[in-house]
Amino acid sequence: MATSAPIILVRGFWLGAWAWVVILVIVAATGKTDTLHTFLLVFYGWVVGWTSATIARYVYPPPKSRRLSQ
Repeated sequence: MATSAPIILVRGFWLGAWAWVVILVIVAATGKTDTLHTFLLVFYGWVVGWTSATIARYVYPPPKSRRLSQ
């Protein structure tokens, strides 16, 4: 049976992305440029962190099992 872990990761990404979209729309609707600027800086940080984690998942191999032989 195939694992559904990649599907779960993709769903998690889209859930996070849509949450950011909703928050961005709310913040932009308030019309406060200082708040919007701060929000965009936090959003860019999230994008950098997500990108870094995605690259690390593809570049680095998974850890070897440390089970003891019996």
